[in-house]
Formats: sequence, structure tokens, C-alpha cells
Amino acid sequence: MSRFRVLALALVTTATALVTASPPAAAAGATLTVDVAQPFRPVTHVASGGLYGLAENSRPADSTLLPIKVNSLTQPAPGVGQRPNGQPPGGDSLLVSPQATRVGAGEFIRMPDIYPDFPYRWVSWNDWLAKVNTMVNARLSATTVSNVIGWELWNEPDYTWNTAAAGNFNDAWVRTYRAVRALDTLTPIVGPSTATYNRSWMQSFLTNAKNTGTLPDIICWHELQNPTRIASDIADYRNLESSLGISPRRISINEYAATGEVDVPGRIASYVAKLERGGVESAHRAFWYEYGTMNGLVVNNNQPTGTWWLYKWYGDMAGNMVTTTTTTTTGLDGFAAYDGTRKIVNVVFGNEAGTNTVNLTGLGALGSSVRVTLTSTPSSGRFTAVTAPTTISTTTQTVSGGRLSVSVPGMVATSAYQLVVEPVSGVPAYQQRYEAENASVFRAQRLSASSASGGGYVGRIDNSGTPRTDSYVDFVVNVPAARSYTMTIGYANGTGATATQGLAYNGGAWSTVSYPPTSAWGEFGATVSTSVTLRAGYNVIRLAKGSPFFSGGTGYAELDYIQLT
Repeated sequence: MSRFRVLALALVTTATALVTASPPAAAAGATLTVDVAQPFRPVTHVASGGLYGLAENSRPADSTLLPIKVNSLTQPAPGVGQRPNGQPPGGDSLLVSPQATRVGAGEFIRMPDIYPDFPYRWVSWNDWLAKVNTMVNARLSATTVSNVIGWELWNEPDYTWNTAAAGNFNDAWVRTYRAVRALDTLTPIVGPSTATYNRSWMQSFLTNAKNTGTLPDIICWHELQNPTRIASDIADYRNLESSLGISPRRISINEYAATGEVDVPGRIASYVAKLERGGVESAHRAFWYEYGTMNGLVVNNNQPTGTWWLYKWYGDMAGNMVTTTTTTTTGLDGFAAYDGTRKIVNVVFGNEAGTNTVNLTGLGALGSSVRVTLTSTPSSGRFTAVTAPTTISTTTQTVSGGRLSVSVPGMVATSAYQLVVEPVSGVPAYQQRYEAENASVFRAQRLSASSASGGGYVGRIDNSGTPRTDSYVDFVVNVPAARSYTMTIGYANGTGATATQGLAYNGGAWSTVSYPPTSAWGEFGATVSTSVTLRAGYNVIRLAKGSPFFSGGTGYAELDYIQLT
């Protein structure tokens, strides 16, 4: 939902009641099982995104965005007229693009936000199509903007579309789609962006879109009622898609969590777990209050709230997401990752009170003795800063048969918890290896190979020459000191000739990296090295086939990882 609505609306009332009336229905004593030996996708921080998360003039500060590894955002159209909750128009997608780029985030452009009101007040087709032309041409003129990943043609048509004045939405979709494509044949199109998932509504839409050649590249709807719906909604959509003979679409849930949930870290842990499990490509925190705060994660422009720390733990994840299962559908849930390079297991969970258990399996690589650190973050609301999470305990425990059971007493249902398991011998002082498949990937593809570090790599980094298709990979790295680092790049180049890519970091000058030919595509082991001078803390390193201010690479190369020493 784009704006705070009257709470009498059934959609919001239902969702809010789930949080405010009582703790989750499941009894205390639930168990979350984490199977470290069962990875199911690379870590890409899919749910670290927001609707109207950024506002002009770098709000919130980069220092609050880099640690949470913002995946993507939905921002208003260029020339935004939308006045969310009476605030001045803001968050223009093209104006906030430099900041989004600095932190590695892509952007969907929400086109109907050219209108000042919500629900949108329809004027006429001539007015709307003129606005579409203006918006698309503004984007085409912004030749230094390369992080736009989709046009969102409308928002919540099942709630906001004025059928009486504008006609049937399915016909309107076709008309708008063709108007955008007449000007921009390259940028993905996102929709239908309904307020809730409804099979019959979606079937009608998809059938018409297929018959008219106007299927969206990215399917989108909102999950604002209850996280327990997510799995069944995604499964039903995939079934519907298959039954209609439609090739699998990427899925974005570009608004999630109701008003009473969005600032409750325990509840958000359940949303993120289910979104990751469901295989969505991206998911954005819903907008209910102030824009430019990453939807309540940041107060006073540079201070974290309690929920921010959950996303910081999420941002710290690297390697692969691993399978989690829970004994309750409505209470305890969580998500986890395993960084095989450092041998760190990172589990984030919540949405349950009392004494509960986290069972871990597949820990054999960590040895027979491990250090277990348990941390919590409270539900502080969107105006109270939380300077640091609370460390509950740090213990040494014995692993038997690759298994470990951790009891977590005194849980608060609204709080979120982090469990970090690592070898008792310790781990490197800072993350040195960054897998390409964990990075921000623009117009390239995450692929898998047995010879790749961590099992994954990024290939098809093929495009240069237009900011709508430029291929590049942004690595958000965190180093302990300002100095020159040797950056080793694992790669493959099956062209038979030396290939090149551009290298830049923190928006600085470009240099060129050369990749001698290797034995084949998708077979890794070869490396090249170069030097990068980084500041202490977070930095963004870009390797590009094409990018603004870079003339373009030659040949082709696949990226496995970078390592900083």
C-alpha cells in the first residue's frame, strides 16, 4: 500500500490485529531447525528493500544503508506529484538514483506517483498518456542513471483503478504497456502490483496479457495481510503461471508488512524467512509513515531503530541461504546463511515468546567445539534509536554428529534474535572473500558451477553502451583500515583471447582489469590481481562490462569472487 489508509479497511484491520491483539497463537516451546548442509540459493538480501525508502539530499545517510545491503527500492516517478501522508512530494527516482547507486541498490519507478493524491485521481487518457511520455523521456534523458530495473505501470489496481472513468484495467494495462514500449524497449516492466494476491484477478490479468503480448517481465503483488499467506500465494501463482503456459516470471513483493508489523522485528523475521523460502527476487518494506527513513529503520537521518539491527544481521550474511523449518506456521520462524569461507553460520529468528529451541544440523565443517553468540534487538518503534543490539550470551558448545541444539529462554515475541555459530578457534578478523553471486548484479546472471567458490558465479556480463542495459557487478565490502588492498579476482574467460572490464570504487576514476583466456566458461581457478585503495568501513567496488563514465570492456569474462588482502 502506498499511503497510510483508514484503518477501517478490512485489509489493514486484519493485519494489524494479528500483531496488536496478542502474541502469536503458537504455544511456547517451538523449534526452528537450521540445516547448514542444505543451501538453497545465494545470499542476495532479497527482502532488504523499501517503498519510498530514500528521499532527496541523501536521506537517510549512506552509513545507515550500506550495512543492510539494500537490494532494491520502489521510488516515485520523475516529476513526482505524490504527497504521501501530506508530506511534500519527494523521493523522485531519478534524483535519488545517485545515492541508491552509491549503496548498490536498484530501483523500480512507480509511474502513477506522478499524481498528487492517493487513491490516484484519474483525469483522462490524454492526460495519463502524456504523463507516461514525459516520465519515460525524462528517464531516457538521464544518461548517467543505470540502476533503474523496472517500470511499475500502476499500483494496486484492485483498489485504486477508476474503472468507471478509465475503463477495464486489463485494457488499460495493454494501452500503458504499449505506450512505454514505444519509447523504451529495454527496461523491464513490472506488474500488476495488486494490493493482495487473488487468483481469479491474476488469472484474468495474465490471460489478457498473454493474448496481447504484454506480459510483465517481473510479476508483482503485495503481502500486507499476514506472512503465513506468502508460501501459498507464491505456490498458487506458480501453478497458475504453468497452467496458462507462461514461462516463469521473476517475482517481486514490493510492499510487505502491515502498519502494526513493519516496525516489529520479531514479525519481520517471519516475513523475511518466508520471502527467502519462496524464492522471490526482491521484496520491499511497505510505506506507511515517513519517506526517506528506509520505512522506519532510521531515525534522525543516521540513527538505527531496533528493527534496523535485524536488517544489519541480514546484511552480514554471506555465502548461501540454508534451509530452515519450523514446527509452527504462525509463530517462531527464521532465516539463516552459511559462509563456507569463514565457516560462520548466521541465524535470525523471532515471532515467538517463552523458551524455544534452535536445532542446527550439518555443522561438521566447524569442528567439534563451537562458539555460540546469542543477541537480541527490541521493537523500539520508528522514533527510538537503538545504538546496539543486546548480547544475551556467548558460550562454547560441543557439536555431536554435526548437530547442535540451542535453547533460547525468555524470548519476547516482538523482538528478533541472532544466533551466530563459528569455530571456537576463531574466524578471520574481517570478511576478505566476497562471492560475485552475493553482490548487486545488474543485467547479468547468477549461475552455478561445481568449480566456483561457494558453488556460484556471475556470468553473461555482456552489455555496454546504454545505461538501461549496462552489465556490472557492485560489491559492498567492509574493511578495517584505510589503505591499499590487493584485490584478487577469480574469473573464467572462454573466448580464447584476453578480455577486459572496467574497475571503479566509491564512484572514483575508472581503470581496466585484463582477464587472460582460461580453459572454458564456467570452469574456475584462474585469478588476476590489482590494487584498490579503500577507506575504513564500507566501500562499493564495481566491475563492469558497461557503466556510465566507462567506455566499455572488450570480450567477455565471468566473475567468481573478489578477495581483499
